[in-house]
Amino acid sequence: MSFQAPIATGRSVTGIPTGKLAMWMLLASEFVIFGGLVVCYLLYRMHNDYYGVLASHTSIIAGSVNTFVLLTSSLFIVLAHHAAEVKDTKTAVKYMNLTILCALIFVGVKTVEYSMKIMHGYTAPMNPFFAFYFTATAIHAGHVVAGATAIYIVSLDVKKGKNLSRVELTGIYWHFVDLVWIFLFPLLYIAK
Repeated sequence: MSFQAPIATGRSVTGIPTGKLAMWMLLASEFVIFGGLVVCYLLYRMHNDYYGVLASHTSIIAGSVNTFVLLTSSLFIVLAHHAAEVKDTKTAVKYMNLTILCALIFVGVKTVEYSMKIMHGYTAPMNPFFAFYFTATAIHAGHVVAGATAIYIVSLDVKKGKNLSRVELTGIYWHFVDLVWIFLFPLLYIAK
């Protein structure tokens, strides 16, 4: 008896595979969440000159390291997708594991950064800037963890040579996570 994927994963009424359509619908809702945060932040920023002073207390080094790590992880997930397309499962899993490693590094750097902020008295209740900082970066870190978890789960099937198309779906999500960081990094770390 062989396993057969659910019919819904192969259907395409719109011309877009249902898995990909579902991922884009999920990301549309995520854009609303992060878009709302960014717009609120920008509105507060325009009316509060002290945000620039407070932004100087963020670690550009930690933010830069995390930017490099996430951009590198994007390369790895693209390479994993390419390997899955040519049915090179061993290489696909290797690059998926490297993407997960990058996610762990990102979360580790973020944890150290949070610890340093809290030790120096910069907390979310302190003022609106740090409330935005902790809220936006914590939600983003949660998405990094969720994306890495999804990549890990998909990699288990890829090891068995099953559901290789899901590498692309996790890659789409992972690129969204990177894109959000590309907006958060300059807003919270660089723009002083």
